[in-house]
Amino acid sequence: MKLRLFLALSASFLLAMAAACSRPGVDSEVKRYRHSDDGVPTNIDPLQAATVYSNQIVVSVYDTLYRYKYLARPYVLVPNLAAGMPEISDDGLTYTITLKPGVRFIDDEAFPDGKGREVTAHDVVYSLKRHFDPARVSQGRWLWDRKIEGLNQWMDAGADYDAAVPGLLAVDDHTVRVRLVKPFPQFMNTLAQGFAAIVPHEAVTAYGEGLGTRAVGSGPWKLERYTREQVRLVRNPDFRKEPLDLAYEGYDAALHGHLGIAHLDGKPSPFVDELWIDFIQESAARWASFTSGREIQMSGLPVEQTDIVLASKDPVALKPEYAQRYHLDTGPEAGLVFTVFNMADPDIGNVPDPQRNAMNRALRCAMRDAFDWQQRNDRFYSGLGEVFPGVIPPLLAEFDATLSRDSVTHNPERARARLAEAGWTAENLPTLDYGLVASVLGREMAEEFRGYMAAVGIPPEKINIKSYATFGDYNRALRTSELPIMGYGWGLDYPDAENVLQLFYGPNAAPGSNAANYRNPAYDALYEQSSVMLPSAARSEIYRQMNQMLIDDCVGILSLSRRRIALWHRDVLGLPDRQILGGFWLRFVDVK
Repeated sequence: MKLRLFLALSASFLLAMAAACSRPGVDSEVKRYRHSDDGVPTNIDPLQAATVYSNQIVVSVYDTLYRYKYLARPYVLVPNLAAGMPEISDDGLTYTITLKPGVRFIDDEAFPDGKGREVTAHDVVYSLKRHFDPARVSQGRWLWDRKIEGLNQWMDAGADYDAAVPGLLAVDDHTVRVRLVKPFPQFMNTLAQGFAAIVPHEAVTAYGEGLGTRAVGSGPWKLERYTREQVRLVRNPDFRKEPLDLAYEGYDAALHGHLGIAHLDGKPSPFVDELWIDFIQESAARWASFTSGREIQMSGLPVEQTDIVLASKDPVALKPEYAQRYHLDTGPEAGLVFTVFNMADPDIGNVPDPQRNAMNRALRCAMRDAFDWQQRNDRFYSGLGEVFPGVIPPLLAEFDATLSRDSVTHNPERARARLAEAGWTAENLPTLDYGLVASVLGREMAEEFRGYMAAVGIPPEKINIKSYATFGDYNRALRTSELPIMGYGWGLDYPDAENVLQLFYGPNAAPGSNAANYRNPAYDALYEQSSVMLPSAARSEIYRQMNQMLIDDCVGILSLSRRRIALWHRDVLGLPDRQILGGFWLRFVDVK
């Protein structure tokens, strides 16, 4: 009897201990923050850091020359691996950047002695060259394509890594000099992207395609485990010991005092030992994990929970019982969601035959008129999003609040008239693939889209739903022009309307960022004119002209910016942020 009681008590004790250790931040030996995302990074090679899910891992395990201040809004670019801001020539073409000395790659068997060596300017040059190696598929080449002197010619000549590129030189071990072909005001912002992460050539040689699931960087974190369900990172013990300067990072006690981070001032990051990131695509499962108090510590707010959790939508505020348990951060999205048509697809895009070209435009415009943005907003974004015409979102200075809303007005009568006048019938309409990521939400959105089309005479069987296992798979389909209808979101890489307008620049066509394969000589000319201009009223006017062209050509169903809502447990100290392809903030998170 006593033995059985002892065993029962022992078992209970062990179970209790196991439960305690499974709760993030509870284990006294290991301080852990458990993050979450609603998508999966299918590749963490910086060449493929094209999604927010990949980018946040990449900038955590690798270094970039620059990053954004943790707390300052609007976003402010600051040195990261660079020792300071660059020296820029008077003509705005030459950038000279000095690297911090003594920064080392992590220890890894890719290096001859297994010991990480110093990061040098040669690594920066090598990492940028990789994007222009024809033997590799880069999703980031568009950032620097035809912008750096001699780099495209180096690619065309066979990409000999021993051959010098005139506009991309390591002056010495700690100095990089970049010479641009023409002014590129956003150039420094590109050096904060995951695409610009610095990779040692030894790791590329040793692992090749294997870099998609492992990492050899010099960032604050080391990759310990990578699966489609979870990434586990551990603190890089050799990461440079730089004290956090909260004032420098934009700390304002009135705005940030409630975050509980004041005690971190002057201490080197990272502040936790382990960083786990769970990938949970279904919102219900993610919410259940978050509210259990034992698993993930950060979540968005599912639509079905909005009325349960929020006391108010304007302003967004939590009910008292939730405010006691969770922090809240909310604001407009630095980006947009929209649907575009593949303009290279002869069934719906631009074609040489004028009559068919006019028919295709009428079809695109009719599909746009058939779409009900307000219903989409109410059903899937709790009515909190902002619908707007074109692609320049409200967060940006170039947004035009006076622009006609005709292109975002649900008008099924006009849609039916367009189809009839162009000669489209249920019989001769093309069958078009509509892509989605396999999920309940994705399927619901696709069926809603089908319903809108059916209401104006486009039969459901003419919209073929094509499903992809992950967002990474879907993203590859966009880059290879597999789909005539493509719905997706774009988070700003940097806070400039150029970053969304380049999505429709002809030379950026797939596999570049222009997944719509839109080619309009007049648009391209305006883009090239504005791309070398500094912010000004004249540049803003050109941006607005380009935006109107996209509306007039019916290149897509444009657009909506979501209301960003982040919730995190009260024992987490920090400000979660995945805006501007975020991820840098993860080095600053702490837990009680």
